[in-house]
Amino acid sequence: MNILVLAGGTSTERSISIVTGTEVCKALRQKGHPAILADIFGGLETVNWEEPFPERYDVDAASAYMRAFDEKLGDLEKTRKSFFGPNILRLCQLADIVFLGLHGANGEDGRVQAAFDLLGIRYTGTGYLSSALAMDKGITKKFFAMGGVPTPRGVTMSRDSFVRDIRELGMDFPVVVKTCCGGSSVGVYIARDAAEYEKALEDAGAYEDQVVVEEYIQGREFSVAVVDGQAYPVIEIAPLVGFYDYKNKYQAGSTVETCPAELSPEQTERMQAFARKGARALGLEAYCRLDFMMRENGEMFCLEANTLPGMTPTSLIPQEAAALGMDFPTLCEELVRVSMKKYA
Repeated sequence: MNILVLAGGTSTERSISIVTGTEVCKALRQKGHPAILADIFGGLETVNWEEPFPERYDVDAASAYMRAFDEKLGDLEKTRKSFFGPNILRLCQLADIVFLGLHGANGEDGRVQAAFDLLGIRYTGTGYLSSALAMDKGITKKFFAMGGVPTPRGVTMSRDSFVRDIRELGMDFPVVVKTCCGGSSVGVYIARDAAEYEKALEDAGAYEDQVVVEEYIQGREFSVAVVDGQAYPVIEIAPLVGFYDYKNKYQAGSTVETCPAELSPEQTERMQAFARKGARALGLEAYCRLDFMMRENGEMFCLEANTLPGMTPTSLIPQEAAALGMDFPTLCEELVRVSMKKYA
């Protein structure tokens, strides 16, 4: 299949997206697909239209070309009328499917998916509406509650109406303060007293207009992928210091990840059932990843759903797939296969 792997973009997760896109493109080419890599925003100035998906291709050179846009993004955003860079839409229409290696805003929030639906472009992952629902953590909580998926108590607040007294929210410290639509734990803070809470509101509010304040769940952290309706093995995430924030996600050696997680068979089945339930509650298609906390007494809480989770060989879903005996290139090809089912 001719596959265009789209990554980069303009979100706070741009650099991680480029890593995802680079690794996915290499994996798909290992499986024999003439995949190419491009920055959705930076685009490609020159394309060989006689052979847009060449048999011989330098993925690392394409990745370096994308990174060359990093320092130009601010200026480009001021002058560019279209989010889609040069030649991107034409390449998307020529591809059999677009593998979305995007993370965060303008990629994971449903906007790109909606545009592609209108243009008849096939893409990996779930559709535009479910993407938008899952991107908003406040809305996600409401859908989890309606779908019978346990989730921490929380409220959504706008920057111009922050509740400064935690008691007015019916909560006690510690609490979690996080941006409503952020990703990769950017803009997530644990506030243990009034001073930390005030600072967390201001810091999270600097990223977005809306923030979520929720009860802090003390316990173990887990993640479960749901691919084509099937829950993969549970993976436990244990940061050596602090919680699973941006640094612990992407700095090698800062987190111990165990898959399959050391849980009882009953706990494993229960968490996997909640993961499937959470995916159904949000209407998520193809694949996604749901994050959980579990208290010492076994009480489980689903925190959020990720519709385009990180995809490097050491990311969480690839580790879960490896526990099933599936290597990274095979997983990437499987995600293409299940995504194509949307268009059958």
